[in-house]
Amino acid sequence: MNHKKKYAYIIISSLIACILLYYVEQIVMANYVTKTLVKVVLFTMIPFCYFKLYKKSTFAKALHGKTLNKKELKIGFLLGFASFLILIITYILLKNKIHLQGIVQDLASKSITPTNFIYIAFYVTFVNSFLEEFFFRGFIFLNLYEMKFKKIAYLYSSLLFALYHIAIFKSWFNPWLLALALTGLLTVGFLFNFIDTKSKNFINSWIVHILADMAIVLIGMSILGFF
Repeated sequence: MNHKKKYAYIIISSLIACILLYYVEQIVMANYVTKTLVKVVLFTMIPFCYFKLYKKSTFAKALHGKTLNKKELKIGFLLGFASFLILIITYILLKNKIHLQGIVQDLASKSITPTNFIYIAFYVTFVNSFLEEFFFRGFIFLNLYEMKFKKIAYLYSSLLFALYHIAIFKSWFNPWLLALALTGLLTVGFLFNFIDTKSKNFINSWIVHILADMAIVLIGMSILGFF
């Protein structure tokens, strides 16, 4: 199969998916349930079509699935715990510069309240993190990397991952903190990509993502007044 066709499908389809999610998030300003349903459809159906059309493969094989060695997961847990601590410490140091009331209002506009936050937190920590790692690492990065477009794989998947997140919370921070967040997300994308090249799947980056999201959930609980 011509690599150019597979390359074009990955780049164009993933870019369209993120543009559509930006439209739903920032233009339509849909509630959380609607936005989530759109994301689930886009982040699963686009890779599914790719695997069926171009790789003639199942999800497991297409995602470089293999028996996991426990030793391979150590890096995921170590980096995950480090990310957890860094996020908590960063929030403590910078919380006076974050527009906390704006975050509360933004969450409320998406029908996220203290009442349903715990359920949404569970989804974000385990399901949403899986969808994002499946899409940005399992679908975009690992397939481009396998086709020997290594530099593009690193840069494109990391940049798209960062911009996708910036679109979600661009109203939360001032321009300087937004630039810092973009730089941090870009760096995280490169790091996630790197650790996934070692195991040839996205499990390690998913572990890190879960632990980082746990820190974000705790921060969210603090902002919403749980403690």
